[in-house]
Amino acid sequence: MILKTEGLRKTFKVGFWGREVTALEGLDLEVKQGEVFGFLGPNGAGKTTTIKMLMGLIYPTSGQAWLFGRPIGDQESKARLGFLPESPYFYDYLTGLEFLQFYGHLFGLRGVVLGKRIDELLELVGMSHARHLQLRKFSKGMLQRVGIAQALINDPELVVLDEPMSGLDPVGRKEIRDLILRLKESGKTIFFSSHILHDAEVLCDRVAIILKGRQVACGRVSGLIDEGVAHSVEVVIDGLGPEGLARLRQMADRVIVQGTQVLVVLPGRQHVGAVLEIIRGAKATLVSLTPQKGSLEDLFIREVKNKQPELREAV
Repeated sequence: MILKTEGLRKTFKVGFWGREVTALEGLDLEVKQGEVFGFLGPNGAGKTTTIKMLMGLIYPTSGQAWLFGRPIGDQESKARLGFLPESPYFYDYLTGLEFLQFYGHLFGLRGVVLGKRIDELLELVGMSHARHLQLRKFSKGMLQRVGIAQALINDPELVVLDEPMSGLDPVGRKEIRDLILRLKESGKTIFFSSHILHDAEVLCDRVAIILKGRQVACGRVSGLIDEGVAHSVEVVIDGLGPEGLARLRQMADRVIVQGTQVLVVLPGRQHVGAVLEIIRGAKATLVSLTPQKGSLEDLFIREVKNKQPELREAV
């Protein structure tokens, strides 16, 4: 197991009277070697707080966490780790080359070994053309890519990225997604946080979802969607009369009439048999019947709705 947490909890004291606020409550995670693991939740859910604890930057109030089987903060584990924070500071007077040389020196890399490593990384992130350009002239996407190169300078086994696609345009997000997939293909384990659910669905083997510091779901993306999201069905019917239409409205999420045709969206497959009976009884024509796959966003919205009363009571 590359990364594991048990009952991880973090509280802070805020305000003049030191009111206790819980940022994270009882987090249990396991990240396996070679997978892309998405740590998902809205802004303020506790994702960055969790990552700071995993990096040894802040200490948990209670619970335990391990990296490579060793307690967090262990120096040997840190040497096998690469990290890009959500809002990294870039020395904007440095060039891309100088920036990576600086971080390479922090890891004890020198000379030909460092030069070769930098060449490989700039090629990997598609930034070879900007090696002599000052960082102040980089776009947001370019900074993010050179930041990931920095996180890889020590050839880590685990790469932790905090909101790597935040603030990027669609092209920049795709570039980062493609880069993460290339890292996985090279054998890296990737742990990244995000509130952009589509990106996570495309990239991740497994995900955990947290809301207001509490874990509400964890597992394989396909499994979570299949178990937690009702798969809607779209049905197109031609020649359905008013009586059949009235019966459909009682079971459908949405009914759209377009001329002689009706588009019906059913909340689940369990209603298909009843709809077919209505069509036969009305002597109408079934034009098409199309199951719709659920998404990670559908699951997330469902979890938010289901957990809202419970979360309000906990605050």
